[in-house]
Amino acid sequence: MGSRPGGIVSPLGYGGEPPELVMEEVVLISTSDLRQWGVHAYDQWTAMWNGDLSLAEKIMAPEITLRYAQAGTEAFDDIRTPEQLANVIGRWRQSRAELRFAAEGTAVVDLEFVDGAPTGLVARPYLATFTAEDGRTVARSGTDTLRVSDGLITEVWSVSSGAAGRTFYPS
Repeated sequence: MGSRPGGIVSPLGYGGEPPELVMEEVVLISTSDLRQWGVHAYDQWTAMWNGDLSLAEKIMAPEITLRYAQAGTEAFDDIRTPEQLANVIGRWRQSRAELRFAAEGTAVVDLEFVDGAPTGLVARPYLATFTAEDGRTVARSGTDTLRVSDGLITEVWSVSSGAAGRTFYPS
């Protein structure tokens, strides 16, 4: 993948399409699209958590670090590859298939082009909802901060609400 002046080749495939459309072709984006690229990267991160596990290999760097600051997240401490992340998310979703993540609020995008690829941070609040065993809807908010290097997510910090963290993480 090469770059041209004023633009980059984007591994995440942002080309101005709606976030729910995952593009598999490589497209050229300009510096003015960098903020939208970051928003789209976060939307794809959210889609992966909503069950589109094929995104792990497309949006995550070959080596990753996850930093989850809440109870019950120990399963994420040793994850280092996109495949490991997809496997843990898949197993987790088997016990709570109705869980939905949605981006909320305004994204904070602090990206720049380094060697022709987006590099920096993208952070955004989210809302996660699911149905508890007693039938009531449970909602938890949080913020995920994604470190992007060379156009791929390399590190994630996640902090969620609730006195004991996100109560929907299985033990």
